[in-house]
Amino acid sequence: MQTVSNKATSAISEIFGRDKALIGMIHCPAFPGAPRYRGETMDSIYDACMRDAERLVEGGLHGLIVENHGDVPFSKPEDIGHETAAFLSVVTDRVARATGVPLGINVLANAPIPAFAVAAAGGASFIRVNQWANAYVANEGFMEGRAAEAMRYRSLLRAEHIKVFADSHVKHGAHAITADRTIGELTRDLAFFDADAVIATGQRTGNSATLEEIDEIGAATHLPVLVGSGVTPDNIAAILGRTSGVIVASTLKEGGVWWNPVDPERVATFMKAAAPALEA
Repeated sequence: MQTVSNKATSAISEIFGRDKALIGMIHCPAFPGAPRYRGETMDSIYDACMRDAERLVEGGLHGLIVENHGDVPFSKPEDIGHETAAFLSVVTDRVARATGVPLGINVLANAPIPAFAVAAAGGASFIRVNQWANAYVANEGFMEGRAAEAMRYRSLLRAEHIKVFADSHVKHGAHAITADRTIGELTRDLAFFDADAVIATGQRTGNSATLEEIDEIGAATHLPVLVGSGVTPDNIAAILGRTSGVIVASTLKEGGVWWNPVDPERVATFMKAAAPALEA
């Protein structure tokens, strides 16, 4: 494996204090300004986020990611309103104070600069970025990697402690633009542009990366690798056996649907399935 960055320690152990981490998702309801917002009070939106956060942490998840997933259809980074970062910052601060677990921020679509701002304001430890380097065609259109400007913005905030978890071969898009380069090469680009962890995804939300793709990504990088979609009680053992953790959402929700509340019974089932691999 060719080393292309000087990351000496694992971001997973540094943030979570363990070798493997299970990270739950807080899919925030639609915020004011988003197409699906229907006039709900801010207290009701914040309460929904807090309910999910508390159920996930009480169930044993090691960390959480706060995400504006209710804001579909997502805007491109340059079109995201300032209100989105403001609302996410309030959610993040409240969740941080209530749970005490490490938090990440994902601002959709592919907006690391507001994500860094939210993380710095709310006390989060990392951000997730769907396209950190290179480019692809997403649901929102042509999407470029924003690493250069985002890292300069992080320096401006003096927020070097906030880590970057970057997707490789990200879901919900076409990669024909980079089809002449292997997944391994695209993964090495993430480390070269100073990402701290790599996320493998399937084709869409709720769809898992194949074990073959996970292995291909893992073989290409010295950074910790996580799986960021489609993780279930049935595949968690196999996935944790070859990664440093997972980001899990839909399978922990009522009916297995991402927009529903977190189901404590589903969380318990998932944690029971994950326990042997965590203890190995």
